[in-house]
Amino acid sequence: MNIAHNNKSFFFRFWIYQKERFPFLAHGVLISAFSFSAIAYSRLCRDVTGFVDIKEFLICIFNTVTIFFLVRIFDEFKDKEDDALYRKYLPVPRGLISLKELKIVGIITFIIQLIVNIMFAPKMLILFFIIIGYLLLMSKEFFATEWLKKHQFWYVVSHMFIIPLVDIYASGFDWLLQGAAAPNGLIFFFAVSYMNGIVLEIGRKIKTPEMEEDGVLSYTHQLGSKRAPIVWIMVLFVTLLLAFAASTYAHHTSIAYWVLFILFVICVIPAILFIRKFTVKSAKFIEYSSALWTFGMYLTLGGIPMLFKLLFN
Repeated sequence: MNIAHNNKSFFFRFWIYQKERFPFLAHGVLISAFSFSAIAYSRLCRDVTGFVDIKEFLICIFNTVTIFFLVRIFDEFKDKEDDALYRKYLPVPRGLISLKELKIVGIITFIIQLIVNIMFAPKMLILFFIIIGYLLLMSKEFFATEWLKKHQFWYVVSHMFIIPLVDIYASGFDWLLQGAAAPNGLIFFFAVSYMNGIVLEIGRKIKTPEMEEDGVLSYTHQLGSKRAPIVWIMVLFVTLLLAFAASTYAHHTSIAYWVLFILFVICVIPAILFIRKFTVKSAKFIEYSSALWTFGMYLTLGGIPMLFKLLFN
């Protein structure tokens, strides 16, 4: 934390902010893979050759990355009171960047998104506005802030729907722009996306006693140090079963099932180690495993099979 940065130019401060809260490069790679796989999975289910036009794909990437960036900005406003009390090291409470500045950035981002959709993908506007509408409801905690704070399960359940909504939008760059019906397999793909959100949510909030912070939610604090990783493994297993079902609709060979199973086994190892001994290292590896599972699962369901079709067929 460098307070001297607070007096720098906006662009310098924003650069520091994104590095800490939404690193565009790292998030861009993951979200691009997410978008590519959503489109690819839709095309695999429809059994059509080739991929979408590169211009449409780039528009999809721009919109999905910036939508998740808006989620980050909305969270800054939603969590401002708790951050000011318990997380003063974060960019906003420590004065690196103000909420007013982030509001302006958010408005500019939305305007650019709107212009891009109107000019290049007008058919996607309905899905885009559904996402923005849901994001606005999330920012208001669905007008049930106190109740959701007391019922963490329903808080997570309600907020995770933003992920499959973005997934629907991304896949729409195939079926919707092509004027085709959405393939049935997308239901399972969207369900996997939803569960992946929960995998990531729980995985990043499993902590050792020394990692716990006052006023900061952790599932180890709520569920217990042994129960939390067990719940995470159970969620991961349900996601695996849904991924198997999604693979069936995409006409994948047995290789995909084995890849998913091996990936599952690799990812649960840190959780098992954490159950045996609560270490900071194993806790961090659960978080990394959550990202690895999400990235690997999307590529297995859509990305890699599509690349093989494009390169070798």
